[in-house]
Amino acid sequence: MRDTDKPALTNAPQMYVHYCEEDGCKEWGGFGNSPSKAVPVRWWCWEHFPHKSYEQEQELRRKLEAAELDRGKTQ
Repeated sequence: MRDTDKPALTNAPQMYVHYCEEDGCKEWGGFGNSPSKAVPVRWWCWEHFPHKSYEQEQELRRKLEAAELDRGKTQ
């Protein structure tokens, strides 16, 4: 099939907005997970994403601690 044989796009693509499912968190939920196609996807921000590996969790802790130190220096 050639590009000229495809029908024209009639509707603009829809953007889905997912926010973190953690109570009180207003961050963008860019990390989704679902055990199967029958179960709706749940979305989290990276900080609250429950499916991180141990190494990813340690890296997040280091970044948060560094940010906390930087914040303390500026105050």
